[in-house]
Amino acid sequence: MSLDRPPVPYHDLDLSEGWEQVPGGAPGVEQKMLSDVLDEEAKRGVRTRLIRFRPGTVAPDVFLHDYWEEVYLIEGTLIMGCDREGRGGSAHAAPGYACRPPGTPHGPFASPQGCLFFEIQYYA
Repeated sequence: MSLDRPPVPYHDLDLSEGWEQVPGGAPGVEQKMLSDVLDEEAKRGVRTRLIRFRPGTVAPDVFLHDYWEEVYLIEGTLIMGCDREGRGGSAHAAPGYACRPPGTPHGPFASPQGCLFFEIQYYA
């Protein structure tokens, strides 16, 4: 398996800046890109990023993609499987981990107090 990934030298991260709205994501879902050579057209590569949900964020959609995804919840609580308004579902407090093979539906999500997680997406 080749992930077609160049080296990324060690560097300090400033978590107070450099965040951007996740393209196509719900308001309040932000990313801090660490490395991105994921090519969804060629079906190869890998992306690593930090994702944060601002307090009160609800991501109402169910996600489905053709690459692997692993997530590690660093801090906060993420509610999984809620309804589109953020009600119901099951709450998971940090630390937590999930591995989603291609084609695994996931969401909706909510985070009343906000949360931060590390995410890696890749083709294998």
